Amino acid sequence: MIVKGGMLMIPIALCSVVALAILVERLISLRKIRINARTFVLQVKNLLLRNQVNEAIMLCKQTPGPIAGITQAGLLKHNRSREEIKDAIEGAAKTEVYLLEKNLGVLGTIAAIAPLIGFLGTVTGMIRAFMDIQSLGGAVDAGVLAGGIWEALITTAAGLTVGIPSLIFYNWLQAKVERHVFDMQESSNELMDMLLEKEMPDENRNNA
Repeated sequence: MIVKGGMLMIPIALCSVVALAILVERLISLRKIRINARTFVLQVKNLLLRNQVNEAIMLCKQTPGPIAGITQAGLLKHNRSREEIKDAIEGAAKTEVYLLEKNLGVLGTIAAIAPLIGFLGTVTGMIRAFMDIQSLGGAVDAGVLAGGIWEALITTAAGLTVGIPSLIFYNWLQAKVERHVFDMQESSNELMDMLLEKEMPDENRNNA
């Protein structure tokens, strides 16, 4: 059946392989960075309340995920100005968001183009079928015509088979990314408050 779908089955098959690879890679990556954001922030806060900034930085290094990344960036600038701390956190956040969204654009593109490739295959298949009928002088029975049509429809079915799951998983992964981004925003706001409201030792404030 795949062979009967024609050459356009090849890009559809490639799309399915790439989509599956992206899905597996994203699932593994998101699983690795899964932490309890609230617990982590409280641990950092407790360390800062005891002026244990270095210990808080070490905790960030040992903790996977974007929240730890932006927290570490802010802590490394704890003795700098508000703007420098804010810039460090925002810069780290941009990097973390980029890593979270890695390859999601490709998955979204596959979800969009796989059905279109399938539809293109059906159109070209129908053209070939009617050209064959014309070459026979229009003398063709219903069985031959039906056979040509169902062969042409194979690519549409294949494209939808790839596109629909890709779209579902794209939206699902995008929702997970948005959740991580929300947690990052909440954590960065709390970190800013902790660093600016807490009175750091004067020697830390004066060090550049």
